[in-house]
Amino acid sequence: MDAQIQQMFDDAKRIVFLTGAGVSTASGIPDFRSANGLYTQDKNAEYYLSHRYFSSDPEGFYEFCKKNLYFPDAKPNVIHQKQAALTNQDRATVITQNIDNLYEEAGATHLIDFHGNLYHVYCEQCGETVPVADYLKSRLHEKDGGPLRPDIVLYDEGIKQDDIMNSVRALQAADLVVIVGTSMKVYPFAGLLEYRNRDAQVLAINQQELQLSCDFTMVQTDATKFFDELRV
Repeated sequence: MDAQIQQMFDDAKRIVFLTGAGVSTASGIPDFRSANGLYTQDKNAEYYLSHRYFSSDPEGFYEFCKKNLYFPDAKPNVIHQKQAALTNQDRATVITQNIDNLYEEAGATHLIDFHGNLYHVYCEQCGETVPVADYLKSRLHEKDGGPLRPDIVLYDEGIKQDDIMNSVRALQAADLVVIVGTSMKVYPFAGLLEYRNRDAQVLAINQQELQLSCDFTMVQTDATKFFDELRV
């Protein structure tokens, strides 16, 4: 670990982590946008994850989700754990594009699931929350027969306003913004960086070099190695 990078974390009072699929690949969850990912292999994947498809073919949507999105054996890795530890010190907020629930399993407190969470499931008819195990057995609510769905942001749906506002507030208060495991090309998530505190330092930890519209420090490395070495 570079001493100057470690010092950035030691000195920071309010860190915001902006994270994506690269955080969870080490836990065995594939990056859907990679060369061999779901979106590359199946040109219709975005349609299958749209509200239009959910409404027009609920059974097809359900089977697609069950087959492609749930990885019950995945466990949090050192990236989740170190970031969660910093949130528990009241020094960090995590804003993630991931919908896999691994930050919750790692015990992260200040956490914004920008695209929702697969493990939060509710009935569209009555609004009641149900255990994910019930959803994986049936797409219909046992109580009233209403359609169940995971609380994720589907294509052709908007991000929740509370999540946008809370993300903007966190970034405006940050003195260190750390981008981990994301290309920062998917909007509106990528646009969050524009709302950062202009005095905040920006650090990117990614396997591929990033191109950002602001001054930043690039650490081109495996994020698991980086966080394994980071003292928190």
